[in-house]
Amino acid sequence: MFELKLLSRESIPGALAKAERYRLLNQPWEAESIYLDVLQVDPDHQEALVGLLLALTDQFETGLAGSVKRAREILHRIRDEYDRAYYAGIICERRAKVVLHQAKPGAGEMAHALLREAKHWYERASDLRAPGNDDALLRWNACARLVMRYPHVLAPPEERYEPYVD
Repeated sequence: MFELKLLSRESIPGALAKAERYRLLNQPWEAESIYLDVLQVDPDHQEALVGLLLALTDQFETGLAGSVKRAREILHRIRDEYDRAYYAGIICERRAKVVLHQAKPGAGEMAHALLREAKHWYERASDLRAPGNDDALLRWNACARLVMRYPHVLAPPEERYEPYVD
C-alpha cells in the first residue's frame, strides 16, 4: 500500500478549483481524489464534502459499486439543513436518470419512485431556502418534466385484492 501525501491547508482553495475543473471536464474520478485529499486535511470542509458528493453522483452512470451508498454517507456529514435536503434530491434525481438510460424491465416504475423522492427533497429544500434561491424549484421542475417527457415513467399500478367468495 501507499502512504498518501498530505496537502497543506494553504493549498486547499487551489485544490478545490482544480477539482471543480475536473468535474467540468467530465473526469469525476479525478475530482473525487482531490476532494478526498482536502478532506484528509480538513474532514469537515463543507465545500469539499459537497464536491465529493457531486463527483460521486457524476459516476452513477458508470455503475461504480457503492457510489450511491458513499454519496448518502457524505450527505449526513453536510451540516446545513437546506443543503442536505437539496443534495438528497440530487442523489435521487441522478439515480433516476441512470435507471431511465438503462431501460431495463421495471425501469419506468423505479425512475418514477426515485423522481418522486427527489421532488420530496426539493420541496423540503424549497421550504428552507434563502430568499432569491430557487435552485430547488428548478430541480423540482426538471424532475416533473422528466416524468412528462417519458411516458413509461409511471407509478406502479396499485394492487387490488379481492377476496375469493364462494
